[in-house]
Amino acid sequence: MDCKRILVAVDTSENSLRAVSYVGEMVRNTEGVHVELLHIVRLPQRDLYPDEVSFQEQLRVQEVESQNFLEDAHGILEGKGLPSGSVTERQLCITVPSIAQHILRIQKEGNFGTIVVGRRGVSKAEEFLFGSVSSKIVHYAKNCCVWVVG
Repeated sequence: MDCKRILVAVDTSENSLRAVSYVGEMVRNTEGVHVELLHIVRLPQRDLYPDEVSFQEQLRVQEVESQNFLEDAHGILEGKGLPSGSVTERQLCITVPSIAQHILRIQKEGNFGTIVVGRRGVSKAEEFLFGSVSSKIVHYAKNCCVWVVG
């Protein structure tokens, strides 16, 4: 694993922005660092929408929201001094439930030495019922460093 390759998994939350800002502070003076911003969008269930038009509209809203967030995050990293060419962005849309598995797969495929996630701040009861992406990543990540930013 390449320790200068950092995968920052984000959603559109304030905690994700804090994680991005933290990464910028930590690596801004590091030569040869590469940061990839990853936003995984879970597609809504088609059954929740009365027709195809409203379903497609929801998909468009999610895509725009994701793209705007990634642009803001990219701007934060550039503002911290990272060269524009050292930051890339990736969006994925998934239908399967495990976002953590996708993050770990991308970490392995991309030879990322560090995974960074924001802590969602759920209670222990909510974490038990719904799971936690950051907990799963900490538990299952191998051969890399994991930063959980709260």
